[in-house]
Amino acid sequence: MTTLEFSYSLTKLSPSLKPFALKLTRDMDDANDLLQDTMVKAFTNKDKFTDGTNLKAWLYTIMKNTFITNYQRMVRRGTFVDTTENLHFINSGSTIIENGVYGDFAMNDITKAINRLDEVYKSPFLMHYRGFKYHEIAIKLNIPIGTVKNRIHIARKLLKDDLKVYTTIN
Repeated sequence: MTTLEFSYSLTKLSPSLKPFALKLTRDMDDANDLLQDTMVKAFTNKDKFTDGTNLKAWLYTIMKNTFITNYQRMVRRGTFVDTTENLHFINSGSTIIENGVYGDFAMNDITKAINRLDEVYKSPFLMHYRGFKYHEIAIKLNIPIGTVKNRIHIARKLLKDDLKVYTTIN
């Protein structure tokens, strides 16, 4: 096959490869880039194509392999490799000193806010917090399940309003 015939065949098959590229990348711009990379690789490696074989299948294989290579490259770029000899230092606290007082302040404020809730809201909320299911709370408190859900929702809303100072901290 001459270079001109090969180029014509690539141009003719290009539209049929686009849906496959879009399926792989799930993005139109990335699909166009992948299609272009595939066509460039196919044209530069035209001497490896054997006449009489399925050109479309060959192009699909190039596209799939190009996508996998690009994906692996992207994953490797985001991977941190620790080359230190003492791996136990990775999670050691010697480099970061935390002051637990902020957590203590927050926990004290949360406890006070919960204690300020009316008992009708506090009991179902604390039971739910401790792991009880809605239907278990309803049976234990002898109230309808809808009331349980409503009271827990109101308790959360009241706590959120009372503790809004903690929602603005980054």
